[in-house]
Amino acid sequence: MRHLATASGAALMAIALAACGGGGGDGGTGAGGTGGASADFVDGATFTMATSADPGSLDPQMSASSILLQLSGFAYDSLVSSAADGTIVKGLATDWKVEGTKVTMTIGNGITCSDGSAFTAADAAANINFMGDPVNKSAFIGVFVPSGAKAAASGSTLTVTLAAPAPFVLEGLAVAPMVCKSGLANRKGLEKQTAGTGPYQLTEVVPSDHFTYTKRQGYTWGPNGATTAEKGMPQTVTVKVVPNQTTAANLLLSGGLNAATITGQDATRLEGAKLFSSQLDALVGQMWFNHTSGRPGADKDVRKALTQALDLAQVREVFTAKQGAAPTTFSVVPPLACPGDSVTPALPKGGLDAAKQALDAAGWTAGSDGIRAKGGKPLAATFVYQSAAGASGAAAAELAAGVWKQLGANVTLKAQDQTALLQTMFSSGDWDVAWLPLNVSSPDQLVPFLSGPAAPNGNNFAHIDNPAYTEAVTAAAKLPGKEGCATWLKAETVLVTDADVVPFANQPAKTFGQKAQFTSGSSAVAPTSIRMLAG
Repeated sequence: MRHLATASGAALMAIALAACGGGGGDGGTGAGGTGGASADFVDGATFTMATSADPGSLDPQMSASSILLQLSGFAYDSLVSSAADGTIVKGLATDWKVEGTKVTMTIGNGITCSDGSAFTAADAAANINFMGDPVNKSAFIGVFVPSGAKAAASGSTLTVTLAAPAPFVLEGLAVAPMVCKSGLANRKGLEKQTAGTGPYQLTEVVPSDHFTYTKRQGYTWGPNGATTAEKGMPQTVTVKVVPNQTTAANLLLSGGLNAATITGQDATRLEGAKLFSSQLDALVGQMWFNHTSGRPGADKDVRKALTQALDLAQVREVFTAKQGAAPTTFSVVPPLACPGDSVTPALPKGGLDAAKQALDAAGWTAGSDGIRAKGGKPLAATFVYQSAAGASGAAAAELAAGVWKQLGANVTLKAQDQTALLQTMFSSGDWDVAWLPLNVSSPDQLVPFLSGPAAPNGNNFAHIDNPAYTEAVTAAAKLPGKEGCATWLKAETVLVTDADVVPFANQPAKTFGQKAQFTSGSSAVAPTSIRMLAG
């Protein structure tokens, strides 16, 4: 999975789960290009980028939000990294081997933490054991680190023993951030400070305003050997909270920002201004239903009717300002582990009239006010979506809500920033329909969000319990790599058929740059790729 959101990045609409730890995305286009001569680069500069919200806690292993993943990338490294073509390359580990349920890695020499201490194989093992233990409720269990994974160290050798086969285990470890010993010993401290081996160290936090990172000297162990000695790497990185995309776009044009992820009409405006951009293919529209008992989404007839009533092509066109495409799999971020089409054949057909007939047959009767009810309980739904989606996202949400009102549902719309939306989804549970994309490149990393323990005890925030899906993914996980792809795709089709979750819009997510260039990888901006430009 690569930047979960949008779908990943500072301002993108998603939980952006990142399955690519190093480079990725396209090389970037527009003024400045991507291969600018080093003579055009300047040292000692400050790189300022936008994020759509304050993530709250900065503990890098306790949230899968794209905002936190982007911030964590400046201060933390992963054991391995993933190149744009999917090749696993070195990170903190210099070599690795996967044999069945055993993963062996060698941790490089001379790696230091921001406090000057050495990072060792024993520290790596402690990280794996923390994230792999269900008791700790890490957001990455079963996502980047297989549940039940046990790690041990001997000298510079790290050995990870898996509880079950994990066909894409290295792709997950390419994203999982490693915390240094001081942070492991003081997890509370990680909420407001960093303790990592990354290229930058957090030096200032002003809640809901900005985060400042300072470059570390002597850093030579980045993705595939990246260092901070490269000409043009900024001395300081400031991440500013800019909730409104139009404001962020204006700041880019005026020089108040060096980078921001922008979608919709504002993106068209920036393209017209010939700004540099780096692109990351993303799932931006994904519809979830709350399956909790007593909620309307617990009724499969309701879920299917709400899905069937929508003209998803029209919703997609509005949502993406005519820049989107129909998803064919739940995984969209290249390099895809399992390409195919698990979505299109399973989408319900017939439109609004057919949806009305389906609800009639299911006993949902329309009253004199047009609102349907069953057993004396009205069909009422709280519909939440990300405010960072901007004007086009709001227009699409209003379009969908309007159709559902014609269907006979009393819909309450709520726009929330990413941090608030994740709180709603994972904690309060006060929602019925949500537009929230999870971005991945391999289907196994979605399993904890689509099955298993429900929030707050797990990542299954929609409380989905689909035995056919669980059976299919259990079978797929036993097959090595791409041999299981047909079964993984079959599992996704089951979910769409039952309207458990429905992807409806893909869109190239562009992060625009001003007086800077960079690539998109595990996040909208790969930290070691940033180069500041003269002028």
